[in-house]
Amino acid sequence: MIFTAFTSFAPADTNDYPTEVRADYVFVCMKTNGETPDTLKRCSCSIDVIASMLPYNQYVAAQTVASMDQVQGQIGTMFRASEQSRAMLGDLRRAEAEAEIRCF
Repeated sequence: MIFTAFTSFAPADTNDYPTEVRADYVFVCMKTNGETPDTLKRCSCSIDVIASMLPYNQYVAAQTVASMDQVQGQIGTMFRASEQSRAMLGDLRRAEAEAEIRCF
């Protein structure tokens, strides 16, 4: 499977993220930022913003790259050195930054 990186964001179909993926994101976000009703609202907003910027398949690919970016050794180096991986990670980081600005 080949993933192409975005050079600019096009509106994504915000309904293409499975509910369990959205819920998992919100649970992790709340564990990180506090388990309050306000945090629930902010974390839900955050995944909505990300979903509006990245189609689900791009999000999954970028999350995979992000996790592989943490791996030591040759495999991790292959992911860090790949221009395509860096572009996907950049798209994810930009979406996360936009979510942070809008929601937190």
